[in-house]
Amino acid sequence: MKVLKILIGISLFIIFSYIFIYPMLIPLSYLKKVNPKMTAMMKYRINQWEKKGKKVKIKQIWVPLNKISPYLKKAVLIAEDDKFYYHEGFDLDAIMLALEKNIKAGKLKYGGSTISQQLAKNLFLSPSKNPIRKIQEAIITFRLERTLPKNRILELYLNVAEWGEGIFGIEAASRHYFGKPSSELNPWESALLAAVLPNPIKYNPLSESSYVQKRAKLIYFIMKKRGIIKEEYEEITEETETPEENKTEEIPLQEPTFQEDENLSENQTTL
Repeated sequence: MKVLKILIGISLFIIFSYIFIYPMLIPLSYLKKVNPKMTAMMKYRINQWEKKGKKVKIKQIWVPLNKISPYLKKAVLIAEDDKFYYHEGFDLDAIMLALEKNIKAGKLKYGGSTISQQLAKNLFLSPSKNPIRKIQEAIITFRLERTLPKNRILELYLNVAEWGEGIFGIEAASRHYFGKPSSELNPWESALLAAVLPNPIKYNPLSESSYVQKRAKLIYFIMKKRGIIKEEYEEITEETETPEENKTEEIPLQEPTFQEDENLSENQTTL
């Protein structure tokens, strides 16, 4: 009996250590100046490809934040984490909204992740939605927010985010889909790229998918309403204009229509 208690105690300590201590010991300070070469998400994808017998080459080109189109940065923030510069890693409103939707759906279908949380997951964890992974993600997110400035978190995220099979980072995505560096992305191209982030494996920014088009038009419309888009792109406005009946004076920061897709991937966030 005594031996059994000791074994149980050791097992509980190992589990506790894995859930709470492990994410506290992951080094983060190096990320202030060093760009990670391989992320947990990349390793996860490589393992998937190997199991399927697929040969996919990872495409990634690191680029500093000031070399990325301001339209792309704004589009991604609107789509993924509109309160990024105002919260400390967690958007409680988005989390509560996702919780309500999950209760109604009867399953873990919706997320409420901020860009900081997504970065924590992409860099160090698996895309699993189990509670243990979410606890680890929360701990790492807390530490990231206190270790790195906001601009560095955004720079890292835009350089490691998945934008298609084997495509990681905005520079590789921009060159792959539009044949140009990310610094030259215009507002509509930026909206298209931001639109596919919840499920970059399923959706292609160049596709005619109604989901992608609707989502991109809404992102573009919000950028226009906020005065982000310059006059030279006004010719796109009429094509992407939101119908009169859907227009309001105030654009909601968390647009619920973005969450209506039935098959969001592990990169899903609440919008």
